[in-house]
Amino acid sequence: MSRTRDQAAAVLPTLLTALRLPSINRNWKRLTDTADRDGWPAAHLLASLLEIEMAERTSRRIQRHRDQSGLPAGKTFGTFDFDAAPGIRKPHLLSLATGEGWIDSGDNLLIFGQSGTGKTHAIAAIGHALVDAGRRVLFCTTTDMVQKLQAARRDLSLSSMLDKLDKYNLIVLDDLSYVRKDQIETSALFELIAHRYERHSIAITANQPFSAWPNVFPDPAMTVAAIDRLVHHSTIFEMNGESYRKRSAVARISAMESTSDNYPPDASHDRPS
Repeated sequence: MSRTRDQAAAVLPTLLTALRLPSINRNWKRLTDTADRDGWPAAHLLASLLEIEMAERTSRRIQRHRDQSGLPAGKTFGTFDFDAAPGIRKPHLLSLATGEGWIDSGDNLLIFGQSGTGKTHAIAAIGHALVDAGRRVLFCTTTDMVQKLQAARRDLSLSSMLDKLDKYNLIVLDDLSYVRKDQIETSALFELIAHRYERHSIAITANQPFSAWPNVFPDPAMTVAAIDRLVHHSTIFEMNGESYRKRSAVARISAMESTSDNYPPDASHDRPS
C-alpha cells in the first residue's frame, strides 16, 4: 500500500494505540525525524523504537511487581547500615540479592537475631533487589500468611492458594517467632513450607532459635519436619548487633541533652516547653 509521509504519520497513532505500543507511540515522531535527518536505515529505526518499547515495558512490569510484593518501601541496600550488622558480610548479602543459584534451585534464607537488629531490613533489601532483577517476591508477616492460609483452608481452597503462590520466586515470612497459633493454623503454615520444598524459595526472619520453634509448631514431629525442609538447602545468618531502635533512641536523647546544655543557666525560663 502506497502512502505519503503525511498519510503514514496520520494513521500511526491509531495503529500503535490498537497494538498497545504506548512507548513507540510517544517516541516515533522524534525518532523518525532523527532518522530522516541522519539517514538511518529502516532496520535501525525499527530496532530503536522496539528497544524503547521493551525497556519501558520492563520498567512498568518491575514497578507493578514491586507494588504487588508488599515489600516495605525504603528498606533497601541504600539505607542498610552494614557496619551495625555483625554476622553479615556485605559481599555475601549482595550476592544473594542477585538471586543467582539459590532462587532457581528453590533454596531458602533464614535470618535470626534479636528485635531491632535489622533482620527485616536485610531481607527486604534482598527482596527489592530481586524485583529489580525481574523476580517475583511476596513479603508478609508470618501471622498474616497464617491467617490467609487458614481462611483458604476453611473455604476448601488451600491447595489452589498454594498453587497460586508458586508464581512468586520468593516468599518472605517476617517474624515467624511471633506466631502463636493452634494446631490447625500452624499445620497450614507447614503445608506452605512442604509445598515449596525444593521447588520455590522461602525466606524467614525469627528472633528465636530453632529450639524455641515448638511454640510455633506444637506438634514435635511437625516442628522437626518444618525445620528439616527449611534448613536442607539454605543460607543462615545471625544478626546479634545492638538494636537499631535502641541506638536511635539513645542518639535522640543525647541530641536533646546536648541542645539543653547549650542554654545558659540564667535563661532557663526562655527554653521552649
